[in-house]
Amino acid sequence: MTGFAEHRRIATVALVVAHYDEAIAWYVERLGFQLVEDLDLGGGKRWVIVAPANGQGARLLLAEAADEAERQSIGNQTGGRVFLFLETDDFARDHAAMLEKGIEFREAPRYEPYGTVAVFADLHGNLWDLIEPKR
Repeated sequence: MTGFAEHRRIATVALVVAHYDEAIAWYVERLGFQLVEDLDLGGGKRWVIVAPANGQGARLLLAEAADEAERQSIGNQTGGRVFLFLETDDFARDHAAMLEKGIEFREAPRYEPYGTVAVFADLHGNLWDLIEPKR
């Protein structure tokens, strides 16, 4: 395909959270992400963006649940499947650092044809892969 499709990328993914400040603290203090934006939109809504400290990859828009339907999706945005993939160039380093920060891994590291990987849970129970891809 040519034209418009050549100039797009997935830049931001919305993640429904219980409370803005709790989620900011978890992603910044535990995962080492940076707080990119925190703008008051009025009426209790905020535009909160966090991203890996190196600025690579998609950013997360932390969206505080506004109603019961949204609250029910907290921690289960993908029906219990791994939701996001945090790629690293040094699995052992990052796995050890994350354990020290109290991040809950749901399994021991495993070695797959595509790389070294282990599933961890964020503050609400959404599942992530920490992965060092094979190069």
